[in-house]
Amino acid sequence: MSKLISIKMDEKLLQDTEMLVSELGISRNKFINEAVAAYTKTKKRAALEEQFRNASFLVRESSMEILAEFEALEDDYEAI
Repeated sequence: MSKLISIKMDEKLLQDTEMLVSELGISRNKFINEAVAAYTKTKKRAALEEQFRNASFLVRESSMEILAEFEALEDDYEAI
């Protein structure tokens, strides 16, 4: 489903867009849709990378705690 929207665009950006649209032989609508889709995908990927980075940090902390517990068990075993 498509929705009609109205946007304001900087004149220089519009001129550049019109030039590219002409060179590519596509409609302005298609060009803008593809640009917004690419930008949205980039932003979503950046947000996901940040989530992974945060999750990795949390896992790293718990992994270090578990490693310390295993090392303590190993020390206890060697003492026997």
